Amino acid sequence: MSIGAMLLSMAGGLGLFLFGMRLMSESIEKAAGAKLRGILEMFTKNRFVGMLVGIIFTAVIQSSSACTVMVVSFVNSGLMNLYQAAGVIFGANIGTTVTSQLVSFNLSEIAPIFLLAGILGIMFCKRQNIVKICHIILGFGVLFMGLSGMSSAMSGMRDMPEIVHILSSLTSPMLAILVGTLLTAVIQSSSVTVSIVLLMANQGLLELPICLFIILGCNIGACTSALLASLSGKKDAKRAAMIHFLFNVIGTVLMYIILKLAMGPIIDLLHIVSGSNPGRFVANAHTIFKVFQVLALFPFAGLIVKMTYFFVPGEDMKMDDRDNFTLKYIGDRTVFNPATAVVEVDKELKRMADLASDNLNRAMNALITLDEEDIETVYSVEKNINFLNHSITNYLVKINQTTLPIEDQKSIGALFHIVNDIERIGDHAENVADAARQRKATGVGFSKEAQHELGQMLDMVNTIIRFSVEMFSTGSDERAEDVANLEDAIDDKEREIQKSHIERMTKNLCTPEASMIFSDVVSGLERVADHATNIAFAMNNTEYEVSKAM
Repeated sequence: MSIGAMLLSMAGGLGLFLFGMRLMSESIEKAAGAKLRGILEMFTKNRFVGMLVGIIFTAVIQSSSACTVMVVSFVNSGLMNLYQAAGVIFGANIGTTVTSQLVSFNLSEIAPIFLLAGILGIMFCKRQNIVKICHIILGFGVLFMGLSGMSSAMSGMRDMPEIVHILSSLTSPMLAILVGTLLTAVIQSSSVTVSIVLLMANQGLLELPICLFIILGCNIGACTSALLASLSGKKDAKRAAMIHFLFNVIGTVLMYIILKLAMGPIIDLLHIVSGSNPGRFVANAHTIFKVFQVLALFPFAGLIVKMTYFFVPGEDMKMDDRDNFTLKYIGDRTVFNPATAVVEVDKELKRMADLASDNLNRAMNALITLDEEDIETVYSVEKNINFLNHSITNYLVKINQTTLPIEDQKSIGALFHIVNDIERIGDHAENVADAARQRKATGVGFSKEAQHELGQMLDMVNTIIRFSVEMFSTGSDERAEDVANLEDAIDDKEREIQKSHIERMTKNLCTPEASMIFSDVVSGLERVADHATNIAFAMNNTEYEVSKAM
């Protein structure tokens, strides 16, 4: 085989390996990402448990980069603090060694079976969950077909003196670390570079001692994805990525010193564990190094977190939930990750709902007090709510085109409805402000009884909004019956108030001008309750999901 043909075969095998790795990782995230995210949120309060979750999580999705980027986005959105993140990141560094362990068992011979099973499942299965599992199987098959291609190409390298000479000249430990770092930084997957090293060791192209130093470099290069993802994030997101970087740099320095002092005994130990199989030697070295680094550095996790404040000093500019024309949790200035995108949209929607609720109360207050400053503030906040409506809607369109977890993908339609319902609540607040301005211009007055009735209905509407936002933001159905009963009670209250209002009209206790304003406001409050009910039940397949409000 010529050098050109060998390089083409190597490139083709690498391409298949990278594609298989990505397909498998993304398919696992899509099939189980929401559940894995829930596990991360639930079990990371304790740093040790967080480390165990990090090991399992990364072993499942076959990518420490995906895990650490998700952790960075969690920290960025406030779902996880740095001390919790440290435990997960430490665990992810062990979990990532599972790939090299799988590769070392050389499953290439049965790869076509996985390939065929995956393709047949995708072509003929109708159930979405099964199709996603078939994508995982297909990715597994493609990955090992790529390994087979690379292995075949490398077997030809042994007969090429030039290549053997170049690889055998790699004797400097520092140069080996640098090569491992640069290759992994470019490929952005330590699993891939360690697998390549494993294949080269299997073919006798790399000496086993130098493989150990290349592995150390791969660990540093693996930090690239998280560091790049954190660039657009907040200070704590950058610090979370820095935890990953510092762990690997400190761990590499520690292992470098140990290797220089006790290379012989370490190689003997690895041979005892791995036998005469060079691939198993590399895979076991990768795992043992990572486990040792975690055991050595775990007690100092708090210190490593504190060190990140030295490398990333200062604090973010505090942003209030009521800051105008600014996205707090989503957008270009935050860390984007498909597995956490919907969670961040939920937080932005809750912020928008709080703004709309506050604005409604401000408008109702202005209706009674005729405070011009309150009226102007209502219009100003409404513009901000409209901005959030357009921005969140555009973001939902954008993330709907990515590989979202299946559970999150199902909720996108409901989120479009929720943002629209919140915006409509904001519109009703603006309508009340219009009524306040009209009342102020015409000098129309409200009776004490009318004001009392408006206050009663507003209290009920505030309660249903609070319960609805709570149901949406927590995903709990605990308030479902309360919301349903309140919605009925508000309908009854609206009819009762309108009837009482007509009685005042017939007794000439209310002017026609006041009557029109009062009736419109009461009807508007009832429609606000309808929109709140839609928000509460948007995520549930219930009869309340269909909006009655216009």
